Amino acid sequence: MSFFPKKGTVYVVDDDEAVRDSLQWLLEGKDYRVRCFDSAETFLSRYDPREVACLIVDIRMNGMSGLELQDRLLERKSPLPVVFITGHGDVPMAVDTMKKGAMDFIQKPFNETELLVLVERMLEHARDAFAEYQQAANRDALLSKLTGREAQVLERIVAGRLNKQIADDLGISIKTVEAHRANIMEKLGANTVADLLKIALGQHTAKA
Repeated sequence: MSFFPKKGTVYVVDDDEAVRDSLQWLLEGKDYRVRCFDSAETFLSRYDPREVACLIVDIRMNGMSGLELQDRLLERKSPLPVVFITGHGDVPMAVDTMKKGAMDFIQKPFNETELLVLVERMLEHARDAFAEYQQAANRDALLSKLTGREAQVLERIVAGRLNKQIADDLGISIKTVEAHRANIMEKLGANTVADLLKIALGQHTAKA
């Protein structure tokens, strides 16, 4: 038996305890894992970007607003799909959040069926977005292993420069360029130049 529901994690951020309890009861009843927070600040301090999840957040809260939280997540390049809870007067504001990448907004009082459909759509989106986020994070981790000079050589390899041209560009010998290329290939785990380009350009590598 698994200790974690299969459907995914839903973060709920709202300073209204009744709203948090209502959403938690509804979503846990449908086998979602729910984590509730009473403020955006608390959520940010505990949020794990490696977790496949989605976020339901109130637009208006004491302290940091939902809008400010969205901006913080954008700054972090978070892949977390976001849906806002709004009152009737917040609809124009909610439309602005969608222009910044929010998936949707829901008005109080909630239609439970529509909310559940929306949560499932968010989690489907999250699975794709988090896979891309993880790939980008892995790529950044690999590229961070390169020295400044190796990064310069890689940039020119990607641009299609030949060893002799790279040597001339950087004022080093062809043998030194070859040594840098070998180090780059080893550090990035690339077997061919094609593999190297895929990693450098952030493209998906085919899996056997």
